[in-house]
Amino acid sequence: MKVGIIIGSIREGRTGEQVAVWVEKAAANRTDAEYGVLDLKDFDLPLLTSATVPGAANRQYDSVNVTRWSQAIDAYDAFVFVTPEYNHGIPGAFKNAFDTLGPEWTGKTVAFVSYGADGGVRATEQWRQVTANLHLHDVRASVALGLFSDFDETGLAPLERRDAELSAMLDELTRLTARLG
Repeated sequence: MKVGIIIGSIREGRTGEQVAVWVEKAAANRTDAEYGVLDLKDFDLPLLTSATVPGAANRQYDSVNVTRWSQAIDAYDAFVFVTPEYNHGIPGAFKNAFDTLGPEWTGKTVAFVSYGADGGVRATEQWRQVTANLHLHDVRASVALGLFSDFDETGLAPLERRDAELSAMLDELTRLTARLG
């Protein structure tokens, strides 16, 4: 089983990189799956402007970068979306990256680690609606990191309970992925 940890922000100075490293380090001690990080910034995805709906494109995309993204997503069975919350919602670049594909997502599992002033919980709830449309199976457990409680002047400093929350979320994700296998 392969689980992709997706950094859902492409902003300069983004917090998502620190969060993804924290998730990856926690996952490194696990034996239930192989974990890898997918950084949206590495794919330089164009805005979705293709006349063909991605779900009908048969994985034949106009952009070589979208094709690389498609192949990367295809290689994983499950995902952890590391998502910021921007203006009470999901980040535009991440939503665009999701929308550029179709069948690559279908039937897979997803969990959410969010961050923001209020833990990014609104972004997680929006992602649950969006991912359901392409038949991703989300786990109920999630991790919500508050900018004022889980970060300090040096960066990510998660509350003590966050490690247990992350472990429980990954347990739920791998169990569901194995069951749907």
